Amino acid sequence: MSEPDKLYAAHPTNRFARPLTLKAGPPLILAGGFLVLIIIGTVLLTLPAASTTSGSIGAFNALFMATSAVTVTGLSVVDTASSLTIFGKTTLVVLVQLGGLGFVTFAILTSLALGRKLSLQEQAVALEAFNQTSVSRIQRIAFAVIKITLLIELLVAAVLTLWWTRDLPFTAALTQGVFHAVTAFNNSGFAFFEHSLARFSGDAVTILTVTTAIILGGIGFSVLYDVGQQRRWQTLPPYTKTILVATLALNLFGFVMVWLLEVGNARTLGELSVGDQALAAWLQSVTARTAGFTTLDVSQLRDSTTLILMFLMFIGGGSLSTASGIKVGTFIVLLAAMWSFIKQRRDVLILKRRIEPETVQKALALVMVTTLSAFAAVFLLTLFEQRPFIDLLFEVISALSTTGMSRHITPELSAPSKVVIMVVMFAGRVGPLTLVYTLAKRQHSRVRYPATEFPVG
Repeated sequence: MSEPDKLYAAHPTNRFARPLTLKAGPPLILAGGFLVLIIIGTVLLTLPAASTTSGSIGAFNALFMATSAVTVTGLSVVDTASSLTIFGKTTLVVLVQLGGLGFVTFAILTSLALGRKLSLQEQAVALEAFNQTSVSRIQRIAFAVIKITLLIELLVAAVLTLWWTRDLPFTAALTQGVFHAVTAFNNSGFAFFEHSLARFSGDAVTILTVTTAIILGGIGFSVLYDVGQQRRWQTLPPYTKTILVATLALNLFGFVMVWLLEVGNARTLGELSVGDQALAAWLQSVTARTAGFTTLDVSQLRDSTTLILMFLMFIGGGSLSTASGIKVGTFIVLLAAMWSFIKQRRDVLILKRRIEPETVQKALALVMVTTLSAFAAVFLLTLFEQRPFIDLLFEVISALSTTGMSRHITPELSAPSKVVIMVVMFAGRVGPLTLVYTLAKRQHSRVRYPATEFPVG
């Protein structure tokens, strides 16, 4: 019996209210919450106070930017460095923070601070938002999310502020430090300097600080919580061990591949020193894990390098993190399932632990839905745009994984294409949650159908 079912069983008087209170379903409530944030952000960004030019950036551009911020993507149709005022940039950063942590986290903490208990409806939504099965962990996780976020963002902001005071006035350095700490940790990719972080291509302190924030934000709050509690490798849960190793492996894989593939490309790494090449390749690998910052001109990368980046974007970060993509855990489960089939094993094993068949089915379904969504979006863009196919594919994968990297085509897309990208960004942020919840609802049937031969492969 699932946790929400146990809750209803424990409160018989609420059984008849269940169809009314949960009729909309937690996924719909979560999607509605994100839509409300997008609408509020659109209104604020439309105000003349948000734009550096006379008037505003326009309602459509404001809607796109608000969607990109709430979904922590980072794709832009305006230059955030020159087109937005401090008010506009602050609005964008607040939307990123709310979208990254989730409005559910703040709603839960507000309720607890006021001394009221969560209703059954709120508990079901929280279980969905945190991808948990135990109500007893909701409060602990919500507080852990806030504590971890504030601690990391404050440390990153402090380092960036102190370092950037060498070239900027303290107030400007502080503002930029806070803005980039929030966007980096939330894996949004919004940069408030011209050409993203290109001016820091040889700055080891900035690059390493930003990439550390990206990794910590994308690895998953549950992993950070386990590491903080256990502090010994031997006592860490199998999931936490797997995510730590897989994250390191994927980042190193991307780092090595980008460096090897681009070292001879004069338009990217070829003209840089060895140290700067390493920094640029490292940032490009880490940022592909749904962050979106860059010090290189992505449009000048070789097709092979672009394909590697799309692979990393598609995988994304860890569960219960500020990153999107199919998630590292999904990728690992599918690799384990493939290996078990090759070895003719009955069970799917990870670190000598058996993975339930339902988990493998969820992983397969998630990958299929994500792949089909990408296919549909690319197909529509090929109808609306006359651009190289790899540019359109990269744009869609970046939006669907909420990465935010672009080959400089986002502002030039037609209105229908921008609508497609907005829908894809929203689906990338909310869609996996909806899918997981839908698959988690078991439908019991007394009818058992006969098996049949069905060749595959």
